[in-house]
Amino acid sequence: MKATFDIAASTYDVTFTNTVIGKLQRSYVYGHLSNCLNNQSVRSVLEINCGTGEDAFWLAGQGYRVTATDISEKMIQVAQQKKQAENITFRQADINALPAVFPSSQFDCIFSDFGGLNCLSPGELKNFFANAASLLPRNGSLFLVIMPKNTLWEQGYFLLKGQSGNVFRRKQEKVLANVDGEKIATYYYNPNDIKKLSEEHFTITTVKPVGLFVPPSYLETFISGKPKTTALLNYLENKAKNLSFTARYADHYFIALQKR
Repeated sequence: MKATFDIAASTYDVTFTNTVIGKLQRSYVYGHLSNCLNNQSVRSVLEINCGTGEDAFWLAGQGYRVTATDISEKMIQVAQQKKQAENITFRQADINALPAVFPSSQFDCIFSDFGGLNCLSPGELKNFFANAASLLPRNGSLFLVIMPKNTLWEQGYFLLKGQSGNVFRRKQEKVLANVDGEKIATYYYNPNDIKKLSEEHFTITTVKPVGLFVPPSYLETFISGKPKTTALLNYLENKAKNLSFTARYADHYFIALQKR
């Protein structure tokens, strides 16, 4: 997995971060995240799967002390080259070994954006929740952005392409997703799946759709250079942003969990 994301590091900002879809979807995440953080006493944030650091810099700009981690050394290098901030520490770390990486640390909350946790199998994800609980105080929070199983945009896309075998691919136990020409095992989880895997340690407090009307990033050409289409989809997205029951049909969803 590390090698795969090392390959993607040099192009990630071009293929997602700086695209129209990437910027829109990230703005929805920040809206949901801000609503949660504003209601809590949070000073320190552990970010996992930080990629090229876009979210870490945003969090630091809001005044939080951020420890941003990623399994990919190349991703960390790209993030460090962007700019410096006194309240950010970047560190290469395996999501499956967080207690060993931070044996005596505790954070007010943990954040993972845009499907980083979809690289974990159900067993690994259950173990992640146990590890996360050990790094949080009582009532500490997890803020996660996850890819669900029932994304309507993707189902429609494959139907129109005549690829009926891929329409419901996210419902498979495991999908080999293409990341810059490399295949990586990807697992999709609806909110109820997260509830079952995390309930020993956490309670779900918030679920919101991200990318219900704004499509997945591989459909960038569908809206790029079409301001009226983009404006309409953004308008509809904002109208539906608090409809929790739609989360399983979006490209991603934002979910907040509180430690028991």
